[in-house]
Amino acid sequence: MIVRRKSIGVNVGDKLIGGGAPVLVQSMTNTPTEDALATAKQVKLLYDAGSEIVRITVNTREAAKAVPQIVSHLESLDACVPLVGDFHYNGHLLLAEYPDCARLLAKYRINPGNVGRGEKHDDNFRQMIEVALKNQKPVRIGVNWGSLDQDLLARMMDENARLAEPKNAHDVLIEAIVQSAVESKDLAKSYGITDEQIILSAKVSEVQDLIAVYRKLAARTPNALHLGLTEAGMSMKGIVASTAALSVLLCDGIGDTIRASLTPQPGGDRAEEVRVCQQILQSVGLRSFVAQVTACPGCGRTTSTVFQELAKQIQDYLAEKRQVWAEEFPGAESLKVAVMGCIVNGPGESRHADIGISLPGTGEEPRAPVYIDGEHATTLSGPKLAEDFIVLVDHYVRKNYN
Repeated sequence: MIVRRKSIGVNVGDKLIGGGAPVLVQSMTNTPTEDALATAKQVKLLYDAGSEIVRITVNTREAAKAVPQIVSHLESLDACVPLVGDFHYNGHLLLAEYPDCARLLAKYRINPGNVGRGEKHDDNFRQMIEVALKNQKPVRIGVNWGSLDQDLLARMMDENARLAEPKNAHDVLIEAIVQSAVESKDLAKSYGITDEQIILSAKVSEVQDLIAVYRKLAARTPNALHLGLTEAGMSMKGIVASTAALSVLLCDGIGDTIRASLTPQPGGDRAEEVRVCQQILQSVGLRSFVAQVTACPGCGRTTSTVFQELAKQIQDYLAEKRQVWAEEFPGAESLKVAVMGCIVNGPGESRHADIGISLPGTGEEPRAPVYIDGEHATTLSGPKLAEDFIVLVDHYVRKNYN
């Protein structure tokens, strides 16, 4: 059982981050924010996939002007999800010049490495915190190793060089990332904001470095933490890297919101990052989002593709029913279905599932026993086997989650 780190709760719109609340799934649009309708449609796509917080880029005056239109479109699309504004370089100007933007966003993301250098750094940072205070908004202070505060890094490198036994440069970099988050939080609090309005993140792109950074950060601050590799990559690499990093931290009890920063295929589905996050949380046992299918990989005993086709049919059916069942049959998202390909592990795995089927392998009798709650319930065969099993799954859900 995972024992989660105790963090300070932060209200973001109608969501609670930290404070014992479930770990939330976050995502981000990649549309030009000034195209209000396109951005709203993508927010809706992410929301429908299960994203509980969505971040949008606010990088220009046109983007800031578009925020009220985006919110209006989302209301008409029936997508009630907190919007986070992502600010770099000119956030202090945009938040001051466009009060409706500042008012309608649920949270501001501030990168302390991109608010200016020297005296301008503290002044610009203070202006953004003051707008957050005026509008009673939380902030995410998001450090990123690709845009780390260079003045802080130089100072820490100089201090390290004067030590009798200096650390290597990489270790100083990791420490600087953590220190930037902690010092920025303390600076924000000196301007009047409280821990109940602060979420921290400290993102890097390497799995081991991310784990090291967040373990250090979690030990030094009680603030709610947002997790994610800053650039996870494409396809399998991005999914595996995100899973490897986030699973370790989540199993350590660290993390209050997560994002899988996947590079989509050209024209690909932006919502894939949402489903990856959901699967990570479900796989480590922190939350349930959609009924799960356990299926064997196949071997020489399973020369027929029937079990593969059935597993896919069942998985597609469960995904299709996700939203409907969430409303009509609460708890069905925790359903476990087994689709096995032969007699070796089939009956045993099927008994461990809520409902499972063990299809015949090579040379076995062409009949498929079905197990419900650990007991043999019936045996299926024939060309309508898939349809018959889906009927049994549907009946199980209606009986047990209604």
